[in-house]
Amino acid sequence: MKAVILAGGKGTRLAPYTTVFPKPLVPLGDRPILDIVIHQLAHHGFNQITLSLGYLAELIQAYFRDGSPTVENATINFVREQQPLGTVGSLALVPDLTDSFLVMNGDILTTLDYAKFYRFHKEQGAPLTIALNQRPVKIDLGVIEINDNHEVVSFLEKPTLNYLVSMGIYMYEPEVLDYIQPRGTYLDFPDVVARMLKDGKRIAGYPNDAYWLDLGSHADYAKAQDEFESMKDILLPRQVVAA
Repeated sequence: MKAVILAGGKGTRLAPYTTVFPKPLVPLGDRPILDIVIHQLAHHGFNQITLSLGYLAELIQAYFRDGSPTVENATINFVREQQPLGTVGSLALVPDLTDSFLVMNGDILTTLDYAKFYRFHKEQGAPLTIALNQRPVKIDLGVIEINDNHEVVSFLEKPTLNYLVSMGIYMYEPEVLDYIQPRGTYLDFPDVVARMLKDGKRIAGYPNDAYWLDLGSHADYAKAQDEFESMKDILLPRQVVAA
């Protein structure tokens, strides 16, 4: 099975760490987050992994060619953006995406069962499936609803709302690539979703309660550092923990 990991962003929210260091190589314990992701994917049967690189690509390539612990039963390839192509545009650079393939961001810490996600996608028969996680959003204000006559009909004091949000992990069928047009130009994932929905294409959602943390901010990175050691046996396959 094939997977594409998007690892080309600048990670500006993690500056100054990412000024001279690509975000996918920020460490958790003694391993870069990207190395953890790759071992998880390989453990779940994704044995052809392509890294889509851009910012400081040479550092990521050097690590996985020379310094990474061995990933058994998986090959790692690289494609490189010459200019930023967004969260979808770089998929046009990846060769041989002729069957179902997984796409994900390279800075995600999760216990998601990728093999189970793959099976769900195949059962749904949709060209695109989005992994979803529930997130509470606290509103520190009184929320008021009014009717057409400007009359207050409800008042919620500082409510917590729950939303299903994208985990940054997706299963694609090759037909989705037809929506990445024109090739070689910047395109983000929400743009592809909008184009597909406009065409009446079915997009499936995969709600799950797996642990999930996007290392996009200093607060989330600090949280991941605090929680990683206690969750190491869950987050990493046993043979990796022992390596």
